[in-house]
Amino acid sequence: MRRLSVDIGLGLRAGLCAVALLAASHARAQAPGLGGSVELVDPKVFRVCADPHNLPFSNEAGQGFENKLAALLASKLGEPVSYVYYPQVIGFVRNTLNALRCDVVMGVAVGDDQVQTTNPYYRTTYALVFKPGSGLDGVASLDDPRLQGKHVGVVAGTPPASVMSRDGLMALAKPYPLTVDTRVEVPAKEMTDDIAAGRIDAGVLWGPMAGYYAQRVEPHLTVVPLLKEHERMEFRIAMGVRRTDQEWKRKLNRLIAENRPEIDHILAEYGVPLLDEQGKLLSP
Repeated sequence: MRRLSVDIGLGLRAGLCAVALLAASHARAQAPGLGGSVELVDPKVFRVCADPHNLPFSNEAGQGFENKLAALLASKLGEPVSYVYYPQVIGFVRNTLNALRCDVVMGVAVGDDQVQTTNPYYRTTYALVFKPGSGLDGVASLDDPRLQGKHVGVVAGTPPASVMSRDGLMALAKPYPLTVDTRVEVPAKEMTDDIAAGRIDAGVLWGPMAGYYAQRVEPHLTVVPLLKEHERMEFRIAMGVRRTDQEWKRKLNRLIAENRPEIDHILAEYGVPLLDEQGKLLSP
């Protein structure tokens, strides 16, 4: 779900990063830590790494649900929130979290090998999106015969694309790009706008995007979590921290456990389809 881009000016960046890391390492050595460990540059500020143009997750105006979750957890610690905004492209973790410019990435898939992940704080899945009353009501899987002959949108390179190919849906599919400049392009919004306008019949989106953008057209679109596919469509989402930050991870784990109802409430307000530990849809 994270977009990729090509790094340029690698030699110049390497030199600048070396200077930045040296300064950050010095600051870290002088900083008080959590408990007996020295982990955070400023343990009195909840320092977040985020994308500045990535709704429904985050933006510079603080309108994403990851912004709201950061504010919630910071309030429980009695701390202010500060942000380092950087596009989530190649180099995001290196230039933010690992450069000690911030201390937590609010949303990463469990198993992401670039960071150490906390316990997951939500579990969700890809979803099918369509207009109510369009003849697709009751469709719950991509192999439903009612999708045959339909124009279905899909973000290229995402797990549903291979399922749609297997089910014979790609010939009439409309692909949307995975790699974009989020300052000017929002493929999820474009797809839901196309569904609402009748330019395509349905679309498949990552659950948080499906739920958020389906609420922003009139009439609201139907969102059906894809729970019956043979391929994996659901993922657990956690927070990412540096591999060395063990006490910080434990503190975040405690915050997640202690504030589960409020976390779920924020996610539900944004239309995120939430699954329980058995992979079943939680009631809205």
